[in-house]
Amino acid sequence: GDYVAVGIGLEDGSQPQQPEQDSASWERYLEGRSLVLQFLHSDLSFHYLQHHQSKVELLKKCYFYLEIEPKCVNVRDENHVAHCTSILQLIDPCQLQRVKQVGKNQTKIQLSLLTELLELLEQGREELSCYVETCDVTTFLSQWDLIMQRLSKLSELMETLLSLEEPGQLYVKHHLVSRVDLRHTELNIRISLRTKMPLIFDRNESFAHKDWAKLKWFTENQESYLEPCELHMKLLTNGSQTELGYGMVRTVTSDTCVVHNLQPGRSYKFTVRRSDAHVFVFENWHDSMILKTKTNAVEQADSSACAPEG
Repeated sequence: GDYVAVGIGLEDGSQPQQPEQDSASWERYLEGRSLVLQFLHSDLSFHYLQHHQSKVELLKKCYFYLEIEPKCVNVRDENHVAHCTSILQLIDPCQLQRVKQVGKNQTKIQLSLLTELLELLEQGREELSCYVETCDVTTFLSQWDLIMQRLSKLSELMETLLSLEEPGQLYVKHHLVSRVDLRHTELNIRISLRTKMPLIFDRNESFAHKDWAKLKWFTENQESYLEPCELHMKLLTNGSQTELGYGMVRTVTSDTCVVHNLQPGRSYKFTVRRSDAHVFVFENWHDSMILKTKTNAVEQADSSACAPEG
């Protein structure tokens, strides 16, 4: 190995490389390599990055809304009687639309940044892994300053990722401020963004019979309060020019819906999404699934078919 001649004089009388120097380099190498490995196994581990990848993918499927504070204000009428009034009634609709557009742009930018940050962190992980797996002692130590710079930069990127992916914190740097004139009194309105989980079909509980179908959906955080949502249905025609596909939209305040009057032996595409609200800003994904109704023959043969609900 590299240390065979340590402490042994050479034939020409010259001295070999000092063992203390070799030992010191080896110690520095082990310490540096250990530091990099610790970073790779903790802040930049494969499972940790996978966790954040899943978190960002879920965030991309969320619905984004404006969070407006205060929600209500006391407004006095001509008789000086105070009435609690929704802030949305006091904000100019055109101004609200402009704020929503700014919020939409900000959301799209930050979702794009999250994707880019994850890619940079993955590249950094591969680069650091290369240093500890392929570099010899001399090369590793010669690159140590660069390695430390990469560690510092990757730590900063991870901190940025954590600050951007937390729902409700997308407006960390800039809170839009609007002003409303309440009889010569200015009121500061704080506007930020919040998220709601996507609605996802329960594939095990959604099914179709001959002329009806039952759809069930849920959210990952199992919301107890059910808000209005829209169930879209469309008959699939497989591109037929002689048949017109038809569809419907039903507003439901539930996590289940039964659709009647379907045609036997046909495929229907169902989509579920949250209903738009005054403060809705952005959504980039909604769940869809295709169900095929049974034919008359299948329905008759299926003795276990249950009666439709609803």
